[in-house]
Amino acid sequence: MPAFSVAEMVSGLLFGSIGFVAFIYGKRNELWKPMFTGLALMAYPYFIADAWALYGIGAALTASLFLFS
Repeated sequence: MPAFSVAEMVSGLLFGSIGFVAFIYGKRNELWKPMFTGLALMAYPYFIADAWALYGIGAALTASLFLFS
């Protein structure tokens, strides 16, 4: 049974919800960049265990929603 830390659960909830909203926005407006970035935001917390990396990657992907879309 995997042991989840508080940082993993908080980052999963925070960036997963941002990713879900970005995915729905991209799907409704037929925009590929927010849709795939939203999928990445929802999926990456399952593969990263380090707290600093979780928040760093999440912040970078969230910033890319605003900068490159």
